[in-house]
Amino acid sequence: MIDLNFKYQEAISYLKKESPFTPDIAIVLGSGLGEFADSTKKIKSLSTSEIPGYPKTTVKGHQGAIHFSKVEKKNILIFQGRLHFYEGYKISDCLLGVLLSNKLGCKKIIFTNAAGGVNRNFAPGDLMLIDSFNALQLNKEITSLIGVTSIEVRNNFLNCPSKRMNEIFMDSAKEIKIPLHSGTYWYSKGPSYETPAEISMVSRFGADAVGMSTVHEAVFATFLNMEVAAISCITNMAAGISRQKLSHSEVTETAKNVAKKFSLLLKTAVSRF
Repeated sequence: MIDLNFKYQEAISYLKKESPFTPDIAIVLGSGLGEFADSTKKIKSLSTSEIPGYPKTTVKGHQGAIHFSKVEKKNILIFQGRLHFYEGYKISDCLLGVLLSNKLGCKKIIFTNAAGGVNRNFAPGDLMLIDSFNALQLNKEITSLIGVTSIEVRNNFLNCPSKRMNEIFMDSAKEIKIPLHSGTYWYSKGPSYETPAEISMVSRFGADAVGMSTVHEAVFATFLNMEVAAISCITNMAAGISRQKLSHSEVTETAKNVAKKFSLLLKTAVSRF
């Protein structure tokens, strides 16, 4: 079991000193979704390069910044960009945002991501609230992080994502008349996109969207007794469903096109928590 408190003690101490408030909610922004941070009232911003021991993000669309912001009357901790397993980092590095949120006293966290659509009823630009996920590829990594735990602790992961937070998101979407799907997110380690054969397989197993983030973060946050919600922006249809060649530029461009409705949904939901 990896001692994350020891590994990142300098980063934890630094952020505690720099934090202007105790955040009510943390939000992790996925590929191309970073514009949400600019729509909030920023109290303080930090580059992750300033934080001791914080790994550098290498993916376009992930700025590498942390913002202490206000949304309505809520104190929000925003991670503009995240680290991915496929960048070559250890899974423990990819959980640093969750760990720091928890150490600052945050009880709720919202994950967002860009995902490939597997459900043929979806289209690029749709938003999907994650109601379940598949973590088969992460069993070994997650066990190395949390150790061998009791049955009660392991079964607590079944409460992730939070039904209460998901209900608030669905009610918020209805209020502002933004279509919001719900579905299952399938985690892939990457670094390449999935093949048509792999997409055909995960579709048969009930996946609605596929991506390379979020699941390990959500599981770890639940382990830390944080309440979790997650939203995918369907930025492209997955291989074998889309006839177009997949590219990261398509992902970020589609995410930018839905930035307004994405930000409105987040702000409406956050104000209700």
